[in-house]
Amino acid sequence: MNVAIIGYGKMGKEIEKVLVERGHKVVLTIDVDNSYLLDCKENMKGVDVAIEFTSPATAYDNIKRCLMCGVPTLSGSTGWIEQKNEIDTLCGNLNGAFFYSSNYSLGVNVLFRLNRWLAKVMAQLPQYEVKIEETHHVHKLDAPSGTAWTLATEMESASDGKLHVERGDIISYREGEVPGIHTVTYESEEDTLSISHSAKSRRGLALGAVLAAEWLVGRKGVFGMDDFLAI
Repeated sequence: MNVAIIGYGKMGKEIEKVLVERGHKVVLTIDVDNSYLLDCKENMKGVDVAIEFTSPATAYDNIKRCLMCGVPTLSGSTGWIEQKNEIDTLCGNLNGAFFYSSNYSLGVNVLFRLNRWLAKVMAQLPQYEVKIEETHHVHKLDAPSGTAWTLATEMESASDGKLHVERGDIISYREGEVPGIHTVTYESEEDTLSISHSAKSRRGLALGAVLAAEWLVGRKGVFGMDDFLAI
């Protein structure tokens, strides 16, 4: 497939490596210095899918412009989620295709599933207090991470509101070049129970994004990792 990469930083370059390894062609790369190229449909001709990993400040506009060019779009940008409903509506109005996840790691998405199941169980045990911690590299702009916030919101939903962690209560650390560590901990006076995921590199995220992009091509609608993984 022909791919446009929107956001050509460390993550964009890792995605490019995986795309090439899997036999795909990167036909366009967009970064801060040439973002104006997204304003012209001509530049997106022949693009099968756009993969967007940018910043909280630019993600919404980038995704909107890709969809308006008629290009199926996959985004992994975090920190803009309050505007996602608008993008979902736009995608529907345009009969387009949009895929979003706060984290494309296959392991993290298993963690999401475990988190939802565990929240249902722990909601029946009020002696436990819950906390969420996340650690990322010092270059990450948003805190808490989108992954940590997904854990918090899904925990609340799965427990029918009995478990609740405010965004400001999520403990965030920024250290060195850490790709990402996320931990949910339940603690009582008697014991501690934790589930955790630790990424070894950006490659897991890049691979998951490319696999999801391959799946997205040819589909219409708004999707996420549960659709792709069928869990």
